[in-house]
Amino acid sequence: MSRTKYAVIAAALATVALVAGCGGAADAGSGSAKLSLDAALPATVPDGTKIVVGDPATEVALKLSGQIDKVSKFVQFANLSGGPQTTEAFRAHALDLGSVAEIPPIHATWTGLHVKIVASKFRKDPLEHPIYKLGIAPGVSVKTLGDLRGKKIAYSPGQAQGALVLKVLQKAGLTKEDVKLVELPSTGDVYSNALAAKQVDVAPIGGVQIKRYLAKYGKDGAGTIDHGLRDDAGHLYVVTESLEDPGKAAAIRAYVAAWGVAQNWIDKHPKEWIQGYYVKDQGLTEADGQWLVDNAGHPDISADWSDAIQRQQQTIELLAKETGNKVIQAKDLYDLRFQTVAADAIKGATK
Repeated sequence: MSRTKYAVIAAALATVALVAGCGGAADAGSGSAKLSLDAALPATVPDGTKIVVGDPATEVALKLSGQIDKVSKFVQFANLSGGPQTTEAFRAHALDLGSVAEIPPIHATWTGLHVKIVASKFRKDPLEHPIYKLGIAPGVSVKTLGDLRGKKIAYSPGQAQGALVLKVLQKAGLTKEDVKLVELPSTGDVYSNALAAKQVDVAPIGGVQIKRYLAKYGKDGAGTIDHGLRDDAGHLYVVTESLEDPGKAAAIRAYVAAWGVAQNWIDKHPKEWIQGYYVKDQGLTEADGQWLVDNAGHPDISADWSDAIQRQQQTIELLAKETGNKVIQAKDLYDLRFQTVAADAIKGATK
C-alpha cells in the first residue's frame, strides 16, 4: 500500500473511530440477544440505537430532500466511502454500513471479513450510461479492445476499476500476459495524470474525470473508447455483526428505505442535486454537475436481485480465476431480507 493511500485510510479511520466512540459502531446497540441472519427483520428501531454510515452522497440527498429527520435519531454519518476505506473501518469496528461498487464485498469476503449486501442500485440503459470509459494516453493508438494487446494498462486490484480491466481483457480475448498491468491506486485524478504522463497507455476513468481529461489533453491526442460492458453496480453493504444486533438490524432496514427514497429524489430533482451536491458540496462547476447527471441517466432499484446475483457470480468466477482466490457464491453475499426494502419505500413515497 502506498504511503499516500495509507495516510488517507488512516485519517478516515481516525474520523470514524471518533464517531464510534461517541456512540456508533463500537457500541453494542440494543444489547439484546443475537439476531439470526435468517430471522425476520425488526421493524422498530429501539431508542438509543446508533449505526455509523459511510455514505456521504446520500447524507446530502437526505438533507436536500428534507428527509434527514427520518434517520438522524439513529444514524451518524462518517465522511468515508470506497472499498478500501470502508473495509478497513469495518475491521476497526468503527463502521456499520458503507456505499461501494461491485468488488469490495467480494474482496472483503476473500480477506476473511463477513459482510452482506443490503441494497443495490444500477443504471437504466447501462451500456449507454457507463460509469467508466477507457482513457487513452496522448499519442497511443487504441481504437478497439483488440488494440489493447501489448499496452500498459492501469490496474487497481480489489476495486471496481481493476475488475473492469479483467473483464475488458476477457471480452477482447486477451489475457494478463498479453498486456502489462501497472498497479496504481484509482483515487482522485491518479489515472488521468498517469495517462497524461504516459506512465500508462490505457486506464479506466470515470465521472467528471472523463470530461476533464478530454478537455485538458484532447488537443494533445488523448481520447477515450467505450468498453461495452456493464459497470453500473452500486451497493450498500454492512458488516455481518451489525445485522446480528436486533436494534442495528432495524436501523439498517430503516436506512435502506430512506436511501431508496433519496436515490429517487435525486433522479427527480436534477437541478437541486447539481446545485446542492455537485456545486456546493463537491466544489464542481454547474457544467460539470450537469454532465454527470446526463451521463448517469436514471437509476434502477429493483425488488428482484436475481439478475444482479447472476452477474455478480460471473464477476466472482472471473476474479477467482485471475487472482487465485476461491470461488464463492454470490447469493451468500446478499441479505435477501432487504431485497424489496428500497423499492417498496420508493413506491410508498410516490403514492
